[in-house]
Amino acid sequence: MAMHIDIISAVPELLDSFFLHSIVQRASEKQIATVRIIALRDYALLNKQRQIDDYPYGGGAGMVLRIEPVYNCIAALKQERAYDEVIYTSPDGEPLTQRRCNQLSTLQNIIILCGHYKGIDERIREHLITREISIGDYVMSGGELAAAVISDSIIRLIPGVLGDEQSALSDSFQDDLIAPPVYTRPAAFNTWTVPDVLLSGHAADIEQWRMAQSIERTRLRRPHLLKK
Repeated sequence: MAMHIDIISAVPELLDSFFLHSIVQRASEKQIATVRIIALRDYALLNKQRQIDDYPYGGGAGMVLRIEPVYNCIAALKQERAYDEVIYTSPDGEPLTQRRCNQLSTLQNIIILCGHYKGIDERIREHLITREISIGDYVMSGGELAAAVISDSIIRLIPGVLGDEQSALSDSFQDDLIAPPVYTRPAAFNTWTVPDVLLSGHAADIEQWRMAQSIERTRLRRPHLLKK
């Protein structure tokens, strides 16, 4: 069965270009994974203006996504299929890691709710969301880019999406190490040359060099990974 991701967004047009020109489009053409963008405003039924946000109780700056359209949307989607996860893109969610991407890539049906404005009614998080994910310790105008990042990072791991299935397995963080440096032709450019070991043809030596490079890069750039 193909993976299916529904992304609920207050501004769905922000995602159109990304999914039409990405590896996700390739996965869709191969019928391995599909992504559907859902306009949250279509589920705002309590007012003619299809309002999806309102002022926060207790005062304060910013607007908050209302519970009614989010509830209506998720309830309607669940009439179509059973979902393994309902994810909310939030700055204070669990960090998106390669290990988490590997786990999510084994699922079949996922909803991603894009955060927007000042946030969402807390009751949505308490009763409708099963997992909250952050792509970094910073705040963006909305969760659409985060939803795109999550979708791309998990769909590319599904067998058959990439031309070379071994490519994803050698990515940075797959084994808690940063990937080693890579080179291609020409072997010499100006005075910059490719390491001799990569030109030697000795597979064992090349693999040993790559492992050493991965460990050293991880030590310098992500030392906390080595502590695992």
